[in-house]
Amino acid sequence: MESYRKILLATDFNEHSDQAGARAMDLAQRHQAELSVLHVVENLPIGDAAYGPIVPFDIDLTDQMMDAARVRLKELGERLGVPESRQFVEIGSPKGEIIRLAEDLGADLIVVGSHGRHGIALLLGSTAASVVHHARCDVLAVRLREP
Repeated sequence: MESYRKILLATDFNEHSDQAGARAMDLAQRHQAELSVLHVVENLPIGDAAYGPIVPFDIDLTDQMMDAARVRLKELGERLGVPESRQFVEIGSPKGEIIRLAEDLGADLIVVGSHGRHGIALLLGSTAASVVHHARCDVLAVRLREP
């Protein structure tokens, strides 16, 4: 079995996502791999259900969400020993940004948390399922369990 050289941990800051972080850190240490972390701020329309989307996204709100995500990612990076140069906050579709960044970094493993529900999309979560189907590298979907 080949060793992993570059591992990308994608996190949504779910209350149980530290489990995926611990697994990614363990794999990085075992394989002496470079670990990077990513959080994607979803670019969702804000609107009123009666009138539909009003604006694609409020710029100030987006900036606030990005700033908050950077703070949380920095804390995660410190816990996992990942330098700021390998901490990424992107905006857009989680699936698309995870796959794009993995390719840009030359990652050979993507680690994502998944929630155990029912059916393949629910089993993995729609983002994890999409990443599994579209990534060009290995994907480890870590089942997130309540402690």
